[in-house]
Amino acid sequence: MASHIHTQTICSENTMTGAVSTLQLLRSYRFLAPNSDIYRYEPYTPTQRCKFNETNILSNSTSIEPSLTPSLTTTASLSGTLPISSGFLVQSPFFTTMTPLIPSLNIPRRYSDIMDSDTIMNRQFINDNNTQSISRRPRSEKKPIPDDQKDEKYYERRKRNNQAAKKSRDARKIREDHDFTGVPAVVDFAAMRDAVKRLDGNPDKINPICPSDLVIDHSIQVDFTRSPDALKKNEDMEFERNKERFTFLKWGAKAFENMLIVPPGSGIVHQVNLEYLARVVFDSNSLLYPDSVVGTDSHTTMINGLGVLGWGVGGIEAEAVMLGQAMSMLIPKVVGYKLEGVLNQYATSTDLVLTITKNLRQVGVVGKFVEFFGSGVSQLSIADRATISNMCPEYGATVGYFAVDKESLAYLRQTNRSEEHIAKIEKYLSAVHMLRDYDDKKQDPIFSEVIYLDLNTVVSCVSGPKRPHDRVSVRDMKTDFKSCLSNKIGFKGYGLSKEKLDHVGMFEYEGKDYKLRHGSVVIAAITSCTNTSNPSVMLGAGLLAKKAVEVGLTVAPYIKTSLSPGSGVVTYYLQESGVIPYLSKLGFDNVGYGCMTCIGNSGPLPEAIVNTIEKNELVCCGVLSGNRNFEGRIHPNTRANYLASPLLVIAYAIAGTVDIDFEKEPLGYKKDGTAIFLQDIWPTRKEIQSVEQKYVIPAMFKEVYEKIEKGSSSWANLVAPDGKLYPWDINSTYIQKPPYFDKLEKEIPKIESITNARVLLNLGDSVTTDHISPAGSIARNSPAARYLSSRGLTPKEFNSYGSRRGNDSVMMRGTFANIRLVNKFIGKPGPRTIYIPTNEEMDIFDAAEKYRKDETPLICLVGKEYGSGSSRDWAAKGPYLLGIRAIIAESYERIHRSNLVGMGIIPLQYLPGQTAESLGLTGLEKFNIILPNDCQPGQNITVTTDQGKQFEVIVRFDTEVDLTYYRHGGILNYMIRTML
Repeated sequence: MASHIHTQTICSENTMTGAVSTLQLLRSYRFLAPNSDIYRYEPYTPTQRCKFNETNILSNSTSIEPSLTPSLTTTASLSGTLPISSGFLVQSPFFTTMTPLIPSLNIPRRYSDIMDSDTIMNRQFINDNNTQSISRRPRSEKKPIPDDQKDEKYYERRKRNNQAAKKSRDARKIREDHDFTGVPAVVDFAAMRDAVKRLDGNPDKINPICPSDLVIDHSIQVDFTRSPDALKKNEDMEFERNKERFTFLKWGAKAFENMLIVPPGSGIVHQVNLEYLARVVFDSNSLLYPDSVVGTDSHTTMINGLGVLGWGVGGIEAEAVMLGQAMSMLIPKVVGYKLEGVLNQYATSTDLVLTITKNLRQVGVVGKFVEFFGSGVSQLSIADRATISNMCPEYGATVGYFAVDKESLAYLRQTNRSEEHIAKIEKYLSAVHMLRDYDDKKQDPIFSEVIYLDLNTVVSCVSGPKRPHDRVSVRDMKTDFKSCLSNKIGFKGYGLSKEKLDHVGMFEYEGKDYKLRHGSVVIAAITSCTNTSNPSVMLGAGLLAKKAVEVGLTVAPYIKTSLSPGSGVVTYYLQESGVIPYLSKLGFDNVGYGCMTCIGNSGPLPEAIVNTIEKNELVCCGVLSGNRNFEGRIHPNTRANYLASPLLVIAYAIAGTVDIDFEKEPLGYKKDGTAIFLQDIWPTRKEIQSVEQKYVIPAMFKEVYEKIEKGSSSWANLVAPDGKLYPWDINSTYIQKPPYFDKLEKEIPKIESITNARVLLNLGDSVTTDHISPAGSIARNSPAARYLSSRGLTPKEFNSYGSRRGNDSVMMRGTFANIRLVNKFIGKPGPRTIYIPTNEEMDIFDAAEKYRKDETPLICLVGKEYGSGSSRDWAAKGPYLLGIRAIIAESYERIHRSNLVGMGIIPLQYLPGQTAESLGLTGLEKFNIILPNDCQPGQNITVTTDQGKQFEVIVRFDTEVDLTYYRHGGILNYMIRTML
């Protein structure tokens, strides 16, 4: 679901000069704002002339708004308006200075309606010699239409715009979404309508202004596997568990205009976007402009591999965007990642992306754009590039972008896009100098920072055991895993004593005796859009399975193996190529079309295995072709989880352990005693490409996607209620009206100080959104389980935290409920804390409730990279409901910081070089935080404690817009007040 990004940037005299094609795209979007006139660009008269490092940038003499964007260093001769063909005009996105062609933003108009098509708007560009480092970030200025101008005609005009947009899906999506984030969004919209009505407003104003697509891909779990009917059984179980959620979503599709629900069983949202939804270039009313997307899932960046600019945002921010709120952002620094050479015959795209992820985490690219360039890119397929872009959140960047080239156009043909549209894309991008030739060094952009990688140096690898960027080469895996066992507890350690290193557990399964030890594989999953979108690694896995079966290799029956394709196309080409039977013989049957194991929906392990692991305190493993392996995410009983290519997932499943050196130790033996090594069954790239060229064809994409919106008979038979206001059921355990707006008034409240606050949690580095708000199974001894049991549910009916995101009573109890969370107050893993006044240890939710009764505000002390991982809005909503009013961290991940602001929680950051430890903070103090009424973005304020300490922190309100949201108590409160 795509959103156009609208920012007006006024450049100071020492603003940035280096640039990149991703920023060209940002500049092109600022005046192409379809279907929304909620924000218009007002004249900014003080800036008639600006300097970029002594180079004058003059606004056009006819300009009504001389706004400037960061300059592009380019050797190309560029002009403003370029004729493509009869009836079409295109706007060059390369302007260094731009005037608003449409002052009041609305549906894009024909350029002939605005200006003479023969007019050329000349612009002055900076030459190569003027490129210098960024010394100061530009500020963004965004001016809303005043409330007193929003009369009924305004909303009638917006309604007409919506209707015009609905005539064609080509108005594009305001956002890309899945059901775990989609359900809370629709719940919020329903509650906002109630709030607007209570405040004497028109509830119909709460409605998406652009088409929004929601793909149901997160609710299916791996309950059944290793059988031909596993797919049907899992889908039946999905409907049994989620009927109420699905019915609610169907109501949303009827109650709100511009909302499309893609039924369950269709595939994973990012893969569907790549294979079907993305357009690369849009034609709206004869205006051509680049495609873009904003999604509530952080892996929205996958589409960057096709040349579409897009990224993930917090669900709260996305809801505001859907309602017409323009996005604001600081113009990012852009890092160039130059790829050269060719991958060796045995390296995969997964090996490449894990290598890149490690490199970029070491460099530090949080909040930055990364653009890949160089001759090595031309050696990568679009599926390879999409794999790299998909893991952008794991390496920390906002985007991981690949410009469009001839390979991109070939992919569009392969996936059955129309030749007419492909021709239009090629003409448009050629005309505006955006069609890249990666082998032409003259086309390499200039970046503020460049990283290099020789593709030939990439070797087979995995990442783990607890973080996606902890890359380990396969040849070093055995040594690395053994080190992890005895290393002190941390991201690369489990702190096992010498006595525990040799623990072995015996168990019986299906009438046979087996052993588990440290490193034993109990889950092996080919899963996730990261890899299942790539035919080369999927067919490679199929060919490896074929060779393995032919030499007599098997997978132990107790290992939970699964294959969950990201779209029906994958099953199609695996079937056509003849590898399905071999995958099935190794236990990798199709279990469903969805995120499944990657999101933590791995389903239960056999009780015998769980008991053996827990009794013997074993570090058993999951191996998956996913993109995240944070603690507690994949399964509570797999303490080590490794990300790997689909080929290596099968290899480790056959081996039964990660404690193996594939170069020296065989996978098994033939009947004659000959050892079988991994290299004996590993397919070459030439073998894989031969099969891919033969079987991955446009016809299969056409057949699969023709029926994507229909769904199953179970979906068709769901009956949803009517009406614009949702009929809340107080007995529901899935959908409840959230309390955020219960006390909302028309008047903006005054900023209140936080005084005598207690620390609820004292946490370390890399606390992920999985730690803050788990998506997986609900532990039987947790506060959430106790709540559900009190409502008459059995553990079998608990479902997952992700499926319960429409019920705030479950989710606030599930906040910080990850069993691997380490709170320094406790010193061991588990969702526990200290109620400081009495020094009692208790569940985090119970402590928060006691503080609530005491009317004590709460804060958290945390380390670096707080909020990394998923774009989970409940990781901000949950803390807010627990009473947390501020977080003090060493650093934040981009999306989570935005979510905190969106919920009215103050993100504070220690000064560089300072930590809680260096300041002598124990977390047992009482804290006072006074935010001045005239607070400015990025301002330093002083925090004091009852023990006499005081220290400065940075207020991480990065823009004036952030401050506006906070003053309103959050972004949704702000949106409601603008609708009144």
